[in-house]
Amino acid sequence: MSAHAIDHRLDDLAATARAALVREIDAGGAWDADPHWREAFASVPRHLFVPYYYVGVRGGYERRWGEDPDPRRREEWLRGAYADSPLATRMRDGELLSSSSQPSLMANMLAELEVREGDAVLEIGAGTGYNAALLSYRLGEELVTTVDLDPEITESARRHLAAAGYRPAVVTGDGARGCPERAPFDRVIATCSLSSIPQALLDQCRPGARILAPFATGLIALRVRDAEHAEGRFLPTPAYFVPLRGGALPGREGTDAYLDDLPHRARSHELFRFLLTLTEGGLAPDEARALWEREGWPRRERYGITVDAGRAWAWLDDPDPEGPYTWPLP
Repeated sequence: MSAHAIDHRLDDLAATARAALVREIDAGGAWDADPHWREAFASVPRHLFVPYYYVGVRGGYERRWGEDPDPRRREEWLRGAYADSPLATRMRDGELLSSSSQPSLMANMLAELEVREGDAVLEIGAGTGYNAALLSYRLGEELVTTVDLDPEITESARRHLAAAGYRPAVVTGDGARGCPERAPFDRVIATCSLSSIPQALLDQCRPGARILAPFATGLIALRVRDAEHAEGRFLPTPAYFVPLRGGALPGREGTDAYLDDLPHRARSHELFRFLLTLTEGGLAPDEARALWEREGWPRRERYGITVDAGRAWAWLDDPDPEGPYTWPLP
């Protein structure tokens, strides 16, 4: 079979796999509020953003790539590119540095961003560029800025975006500092886990802007009143992302030891891990356990974060800084 015929076969397989992925995400209702995202996922070819990725095998990781000389392996790579699962795209000494997030989680996050026509969006964490491409399709590339600290990541994201026909602003820099030269922004979305709410983001947001970010294994959705104040609750969705500056996922060391003494339902319910991570530094593990049991194993959406005049705190149910359940944040 000629190379041209093989390329056509892969193109057909990609279209079929992409349509199947859209149906799978659609079944979860992610786009009920904004069907434009369905069009974006149906149109933007994910495989162009993951020319290679790594899958876990016994003893480590195996690389799959689109230029594999074995046609069966190329098809395996392509099918994997459209699986509803995260893909490890950059490794160093066995450590995950960058990934392409699970598409259904991306769909939920983009829907929860609540974009409107004309919104300027800042993305923190360029990744493969796939998320920036989806935003560019939905809003127009001139309204999208994506920033990442690693120049290798921004360069590859820029190449992937160009291959797919998109040219948003791709900036190499510290995401915690935002991107002042492209501000102000109406929406900010982070595709890496934050351990604090950077003041720079509030400074660069218009009043009424929405910030959506992974935080303590959850997703916090903040509404910005002005540069001094933002507040919001966590979404029900769990979320595990690579931290903003690399390294291990946030979390309190020894968490499992505190889970061992809990009833089975509590032990198997990762919401306790979320509480421990969210309140680290502000609540001792034994206090966290007592609170968690007393409040009936509270779900993520009962928690929130407030930023006000340079202070930041997490809370359960009541955002009042003098309330019964508040914990300082960095």
